[in-house]
Amino acid sequence: MLKVLTGVCSKVGATLSKRSVQTCSVLQHDNLFVHRDTPEDNPGINFEFSSENQKRVEAILAIYPEGHKRAAMIPLLDLAQRQHGWLPISAMHKVAEILNLPNMRVYEVATFYTMFMRKPTGKYHVQVCTTTPCMLRGSDKILDTIKKELCIGVGETSEDKQWTLSEVECLGACVNAPMVQINDDYYEDLTEKTTKEILDEIKAGKKPAPGPKNGRFAAEPIGEPTSLKEPPPGPGFGVRKDL
Repeated sequence: MLKVLTGVCSKVGATLSKRSVQTCSVLQHDNLFVHRDTPEDNPGINFEFSSENQKRVEAILAIYPEGHKRAAMIPLLDLAQRQHGWLPISAMHKVAEILNLPNMRVYEVATFYTMFMRKPTGKYHVQVCTTTPCMLRGSDKILDTIKKELCIGVGETSEDKQWTLSEVECLGACVNAPMVQINDDYYEDLTEKTTKEILDEIKAGKKPAPGPKNGRFAAEPIGEPTSLKEPPPGPGFGVRKDL
């Protein structure tokens, strides 16, 4: 038995030694995960919530019981980002101060979630989903259209600071693919034509109506329903009579 096991181990070891090591490229997001001081983002720049947002801070903190205030971290970081336009390190320090936490606890959250923008961002943040459902429905063409119309690439901000373009993972609107998110709004069921129309409206100072752009109201089937066409039978349907 020992000889058999020894032989098997030798063969496995020989096989593994012959196998080539396969590697893949490291996926990188255009967000910033390692901080480097810059003129516009360094601890020396003071950050304070506005008087209006300070009231929001107090309202957010009031939701959580004592001992659990740190659960307000994400809402407070989001509020700071909305006030500043993006999330500088000084804003992260302010949130840590409010929650009485080490700065590192806030860094961990702010660098984990890609919703937090760690570098200057344009007035309109265009996020294009290119995950499988959107890709199969033509997200590559949507992304190319946006690049052409805005004259910027992924991870770039336009010279006038109006637009920032990001390529992101699933935004949860797969049934309405392809789609993009611009600031807080979802634009779904897009074509190259409707994508250009949305950007043109924003450039003209208008606010395009969010949602599907192919006539759907939400995520219902396109055209007529293919199932559940009739109302269910009357009372008692599906109930066992012997109970």
